[in-house]
Amino acid sequence: MISTAILGVAGYTGQETLDRVLNHPELSVVALGSDSQAGNAATVLDPRLRRNGSLPTLVPNDEALAAGADLILSCLPNERAAALDPPANATVVDMSGAHRLDPGLYPRWYGFEHPRPEAQKDWCYALPELQPPTTRLIANPGCYVTAALLALAPLKEVIDPASVVVDGKSGVTGAGGTPTMRTIAGSVLDNVTPYKVGRHQHVPEMEQVLGFAPTFIPHVLPIKRGLICTCVVDLDTGVDAHALLSEAYAGSPVVAVLPEGEAPEIARVVLTDAVEIGVFTDQATGRTIVIAAEDNLGKGAAGQMIQNANRWLGFDETLGLRLHGVTV
Repeated sequence: MISTAILGVAGYTGQETLDRVLNHPELSVVALGSDSQAGNAATVLDPRLRRNGSLPTLVPNDEALAAGADLILSCLPNERAAALDPPANATVVDMSGAHRLDPGLYPRWYGFEHPRPEAQKDWCYALPELQPPTTRLIANPGCYVTAALLALAPLKEVIDPASVVVDGKSGVTGAGGTPTMRTIAGSVLDNVTPYKVGRHQHVPEMEQVLGFAPTFIPHVLPIKRGLICTCVVDLDTGVDAHALLSEAYAGSPVVAVLPEGEAPEIARVVLTDAVEIGVFTDQATGRTIVIAAEDNLGKGAAGQMIQNANRWLGFDETLGLRLHGVTV
């Protein structure tokens, strides 16, 4: 068994990560980190955790980091995660944006100077279907980025870069568990809100994989979870986007390219770690529309952390994942 510590376990992503670790046949929990809940039993997160027997008492994140775990799953905020000094030989998967970019980009896109710029070279950026992990220190992609890259990366050589527009919409959990005026019920319910228009931190992440920066417009939906990206592009003449995407994900247990004419839906992927992709041609303009749907807390966060860990540790990539859901 691989001993596992989770940092930031009290947040949305931390709790989702714990759920997957508890259902993983090769991982065992040795430390649960939370600065806000340190000293409390794990059941403070959810009384249903009593069903899982004895779980470690929550400890400060620094103590969980130093617990000697083989695998560390970090769900800490960006600036805190950027300062992490990972233990030697441990596999670390970081959910934050702290290790995704060149350190010089952090003041512009994240609002802080990276505290450990010299260590950034030790991290790899890994989206399993496109760029599997290459080192033990793994930077997990962002939720919007995951959907957009899965939709666009297999087409990047035949796309007109100037044409690309990505319209993203996510449930309110994508903003994390700390309440703000943008995420409280009075702002979210009966509303759809664009935010960080033209300045979202996921744009340089998309650019480093695609080779160009799309126009990206994110929105908050009045739902708890789920994410959908609609990508509008111009392709080279004669390109069959559906065929290219179907070939790219033909062997994937996670990404499903739907039959032509069938649209992805958040309801079918929510509470799972699966992705649906639909491909359309605009009959008026001839432009190509690629739509990808995922759960922002699943494939967009915790599920992908586990998938990346599985890849690096040599396990079947689906271990611990939720890949089937039913719309009710």
